[in-house]
Amino acid sequence: MISITAILKSKKENINQVQSMLNHLVTETRKEAACVRYDLHTAENVFIIWEEWKDQDGLDIHNNQSYLQDFIAKTEPLIASPIQVYKTIQIL
Repeated sequence: MISITAILKSKKENINQVQSMLNHLVTETRKEAACVRYDLHTAENVFIIWEEWKDQDGLDIHNNQSYLQDFIAKTEPLIASPIQVYKTIQIL
């Protein structure tokens, strides 16, 4: 199992637009065969995606999906800082 945490900070004036785009991303990603979990959390203008993948091959397929690539390109001018992505290992 592979765990990913992605943190995205929207510019305050773009919160609704970014959330709508994230909703679409989550809906499409959850259809992927290797996706175990893809949950979206928020606090003010910060969005956190908690992901779990069956294996690296499935994560690689996800990372090359056109809807993910489109999301990254289209949100770039809408976010306050680059998206932070952490590949983590559960310790407890």
